[in-house]
Amino acid sequence: MTTITWVRRTMGRDFETLAAQLDAYPDEQSVWKVVPGIVNPGGTLALHLVGNLRHYIGAQLGSTGYVRDRDAEFTRRNMSRRELRDLVVAARQEVDRTLAQLDPTALDRPYALAVGGTTLTTGQFLVHLAGHFGYHLGQMDYHRRIVTRGTVVQGMQSPAALADPTS
Repeated sequence: MTTITWVRRTMGRDFETLAAQLDAYPDEQSVWKVVPGIVNPGGTLALHLVGNLRHYIGAQLGSTGYVRDRDAEFTRRNMSRRELRDLVVAARQEVDRTLAQLDPTALDRPYALAVGGTTLTTGQFLVHLAGHFGYHLGQMDYHRRIVTRGTVVQGMQSPAALADPTS
């Protein structure tokens, strides 16, 4: 298997986790509830993840034409869970399609943009994006559990989802 395959599987698993997190909120209001000490509610985290991945993978590597509005990711509110889920599905499709078509030699070339003042290879940046995805999923899980006073971890990121189904 290639690094691209590993990243695709990790992203696919994490998109499933993101959808499960949204579904685990009991209602639309709780997705957007701001709680002391937590700046970004679950809806904001979902918008940020979708915008981030559609921009850095879809638009930059897949030429999808997606135009990111990063400010809106952090200021938009009161979208329904259905609307958020639709955005998650669109992002997942773009990311998967882009990674499926990515030439493996691109992994060793510099990524098209310097991010945070740093230039990485495309492979390094894809690994960074996968880590960034997991980081925000953890934040979303804690937000949901605080808002709902729940204790159940939703959408645990199972390593089994990464296993090769043919082996």
